[in-house]
Amino acid sequence: MAPPQGSRAPLEFGGPLGAAALMLLLPVTMFHLLLVARSGPARLLGPPPYLPGLEELWSPWALLLCLTWLGLQAALYLLPARKVAEGQELKDKSRLRYPINGFQALVLTALLVGLGVSAGLPLSALPEMLLPLAFAATLTAFIFSLLLYLKALVAPASALAPGGNSGNLIYDFFLGRELNPRICSFDFKYFCELRPGLIGWVLINLALLMQEAELRGSPSLAMWLVNGFQLLYVADALWYEEAVLTTMDIIHDGFGFMLAFGDLAWVPFTYSLQAQFLLYHPQPLGWPLASFICLINAVGYYIFRGANSQKNTFRKNPSDPRVADLETISTATGRRLLVSGWWGMVRHPNYLGDLIMALAWSLPCGVFHLLPYFYFLYFTALLVHREDRDERQCLQKYGLAWHEYCQRVPYRIVPYVY
Repeated sequence: MAPPQGSRAPLEFGGPLGAAALMLLLPVTMFHLLLVARSGPARLLGPPPYLPGLEELWSPWALLLCLTWLGLQAALYLLPARKVAEGQELKDKSRLRYPINGFQALVLTALLVGLGVSAGLPLSALPEMLLPLAFAATLTAFIFSLLLYLKALVAPASALAPGGNSGNLIYDFFLGRELNPRICSFDFKYFCELRPGLIGWVLINLALLMQEAELRGSPSLAMWLVNGFQLLYVADALWYEEAVLTTMDIIHDGFGFMLAFGDLAWVPFTYSLQAQFLLYHPQPLGWPLASFICLINAVGYYIFRGANSQKNTFRKNPSDPRVADLETISTATGRRLLVSGWWGMVRHPNYLGDLIMALAWSLPCGVFHLLPYFYFLYFTALLVHREDRDERQCLQKYGLAWHEYCQRVPYRIVPYVY
């Protein structure tokens, strides 16, 4: 049974109507991007060149490949981990345990792909299958979300997410009713959060690079930059995998269609948009401009990694010499808020680094098309919305201490701008 209405979180994303609209809009947007990326005009805001029929979208081989990929990543998840970490304390005072072996999965996947390519695996043919693969991933996400919803119907009240038990079927299906759905020790949300989507993203990028090499003799400098920047981002996420245990996705959001579709379909097929664009619309890029773009990415990564490492170090051990001298604010919960260092510059410095890197990923695609900048525009909207959700949760959790923090650190993401 769901907890009484008074203990439920307020509805987000526009409630049931907003959730229904997003379940339609997100897949449509993903397929629109896939279609226009390969079209001649490549117009983000224009209509797609054509509407594919079911015979072009549906492929049993694509579905088999999608399920095989998920099976491979699940097998790698179950391998012995270099570390097992405990998550945040749950409502019943227990803590779940999570294997920290995402980077290991990335390395083993790279080895397997390398062996496959050397044995004749036609990886460069993957870009021609992006439409049916995206359709298979979307279908998988819908079915998976339905099974998660049914599982949550028999879950105890203590296992439900704060916001996914509104009583409205559409809203709860979208947001996710159960916070940490598991079978034995296999945590579905934690598994999907970083592994199949992020590793699939860099694999699609690699396939696009290889196809460009076949078409033009060698990959372009722009393609190398996009692949390198995004591989660094994915490798960083998996190397610091333990940090995901304190994110909003893990500790607050249930596991429903929003995260399932995002992890399994949206990330690999939308985040690879720059590489898709470059395959069909090659862009000249000289070394001086490439060096400047690398500097922009390096600055973004420095801010992103520095802010996240400082936060994670402080959470683990506030007495650590690296953070012991930082100024803090006491809260009624017993925890302390950092008010100096990176977190004294803006309230979400990691988001600032994220946005600078997002811009660097788009710049190799030139400035004459808006399409490759979709990720930057979308990510800006996503982070502003996420920051607003985070602010409301922090205000509820820390009260007057959060008001004081906001007065001390008035800017949210961009200093002197926002």
